[in-house]
Amino acid sequence: MSDRSRPTQREENPFPHSDSHKRYYTYDYWLRETFGGKCAKIPLDAGFTCPNIDGRCGHGGCIYCSPRGSGDFAESALLPLREQYERGVATLSRKWSVERCIPYFQAHTNTYAPARHLRRIYDEVLTFPHVVGVNIASRADCLPPDTVAYLAELADRTTLTVELGLQTAHDTTAARINRGHTYADFVEGYTRLREASPRIHTCIHLIFGLPDESEEDMLDTVRAVAALHPHQVKIHLLHVLRNTALAETYEGGEYIPMERERYIDTVVRALELLPPDTVVARLTGDGAAADLLAPMWSRAKMAVINDIDGELYRRKTVQGSKYKQQIEL
Repeated sequence: MSDRSRPTQREENPFPHSDSHKRYYTYDYWLRETFGGKCAKIPLDAGFTCPNIDGRCGHGGCIYCSPRGSGDFAESALLPLREQYERGVATLSRKWSVERCIPYFQAHTNTYAPARHLRRIYDEVLTFPHVVGVNIASRADCLPPDTVAYLAELADRTTLTVELGLQTAHDTTAARINRGHTYADFVEGYTRLREASPRIHTCIHLIFGLPDESEEDMLDTVRAVAALHPHQVKIHLLHVLRNTALAETYEGGEYIPMERERYIDTVVRALELLPPDTVVARLTGDGAAADLLAPMWSRAKMAVINDIDGELYRRKTVQGSKYKQQIEL
């Protein structure tokens, strides 16, 4: 029997939200379903800060955040938004034809300002060419009623995704990483957002490898998030960047990054627990290469993703395979 007579991984894939070998609901598949083709995400920095930086609930920010608050790949906040956008589009245009764009406000907390200020920013980007949606990264404790009302209005005019940094459902860990709010606070803000409009897409960020968390701790967070049933989830690996509080802990020998094999196993188990219709917008991540201290294996992102794909295939499992079981418990 020739090798070609065997079914390919794509042909054997039972997962419904896929047209490839991917056994989970990828962001690329969702974009193509939603917009009819590839979209370019353009990182923008609107100059926000965070409540755990300016003193409202803490100082210094989360222990793993760079000084730019995860906005390291955006242009300078000193530039007008349109100029940032045009530069981002020009950069990506060197790689492929940019016909659909999603401005991505990733740096710091992008709802941490009065609603009238948010309106000026987000209404402006809707006028930029090729914009088909907007992604806004924020925190669940920065969603007061007037802001949520504006976001609901915005969602009627574009495809709006609000990304919320949960990272962990465990309050002890949240205090250790200086998140500045509890899981109950998160659920309150998340629920307010979901109830405001069914058109607001929600994306919850998780981090695996946080200090002192076991694999079961991480999966308990996934179970809690699965019960909330968000539209999207991003799974990140905790990586150590220079000039962060975590870097000091790591260099002092008090933090050991997650090992590659353990991370892959945890991600596969997490995917099994998530609802099958929740989009998996990210499976890993790293920082700017010049600032990355550890783990160095995280730089080979595609290799990690390929091994996650391979492990799903080896185990003959898919996203959501254990979702009903855990809901019924």
